[in-house]
Amino acid sequence: MLSPNGVKKADWVSDTTAGDPRDFRIALGCFATGVTIVTTLGSDGRYVGLTVNSFSSVSMDPPLVLWSIAAKSPNLKAFQECSHFAINVLADDQTDLCKVFSTPVADKFAGASITAGEEGVPLIDGAVAQFECERFACYPGGDHEIVVGRVTRMRRSDRSPLLFCKGELRSLPAAPKLMVA
Repeated sequence: MLSPNGVKKADWVSDTTAGDPRDFRIALGCFATGVTIVTTLGSDGRYVGLTVNSFSSVSMDPPLVLWSIAAKSPNLKAFQECSHFAINVLADDQTDLCKVFSTPVADKFAGASITAGEEGVPLIDGAVAQFECERFACYPGGDHEIVVGRVTRMRRSDRSPLLFCKGELRSLPAAPKLMVA
């Protein structure tokens, strides 16, 4: 029997309510995302950063973006109190940085090539894109805090982005060459 979208119901690996957090997380993992490192300066001037894949655009006018941070994150206070932060979209050769910034390492910035942004926030060199932001708002979102930033400066490259899908870091496959008549 086919569902309204033409998929055979027997093809689903899981068909359940959203009550099981593990199943919910696995289903969300089917949506491929880019991978970012969000950075700021702590109140003491130290660099603060973490790996994030919950990044999205919100508005073109004004230019707003959002990302979320776990309510239990030791970095939450720094992002709630900062005036500015940066979102660094990682390139596909930056998997090591992704892993370092996703773990509780004492100095995540050791060994990373950093440039200071206009407001002093650390920018990750070699990123596919960088968005320097003024913190616009923070909202509670269940077990996370949603951080909205107004983009004040951005830059991009032609590098290939790092992706996260089904629990794995991935690269985009090479684009096929199109024949032009």
